Amino acid sequence: MRQLEIRRPTAADVEGIHTFFRLVITDTFEKEGIAHLHDDIEHEIASKHAYLRRDLETHGRLRYFLIAWMEDRIAGTIEYGPCSSLIDESTGHALKDVIEVGTVLVHPELHGQGIGSTLWSAILLTLQARGISHFCLDSGYRNAQRIWNRKFGEADYVLVNHWGEGQHHMIWSRNIEDTSISFRL
Repeated sequence: MRQLEIRRPTAADVEGIHTFFRLVITDTFEKEGIAHLHDDIEHEIASKHAYLRRDLETHGRLRYFLIAWMEDRIAGTIEYGPCSSLIDESTGHALKDVIEVGTVLVHPELHGQGIGSTLWSAILLTLQARGISHFCLDSGYRNAQRIWNRKFGEADYVLVNHWGEGQHHMIWSRNIEDTSISFRL
């Protein structure tokens, strides 16, 4: 039986997490058919590095990561922090003070094993414990959008053709009390 461990990152984990970010983000761009957008890949990776650095520098006060480990390798990540400027501006500042959950990444070889759902449950419990009752999330990736639509219902905001013809960006805003927390056994 394989065991999934979820914990906070440490400085000793940074190099491995950076490698994980590159692997998953590059794989995502390939699966989305946009691997040719090298600058966008590098920008996405750099933003994740900055979020992780902010978490470690502030001990989770400005960004808060959880890392899932399975069989001595990183299986997934999730984090929360202030909502992005894209969310803030695209919603007419309606979500300006709402926590954004993001960096939900699962190792490509481990998709479909409940790792993402377990990370979601863990971060929702963390938010509840910290008295946070409302969160948002967004995605421009079609595969992720299908997952979020199944998990959270239709997006509250759709930025039509934001990333090009037929490539929309979606934003969800939810109350934790309306979101189920479940673990697969």
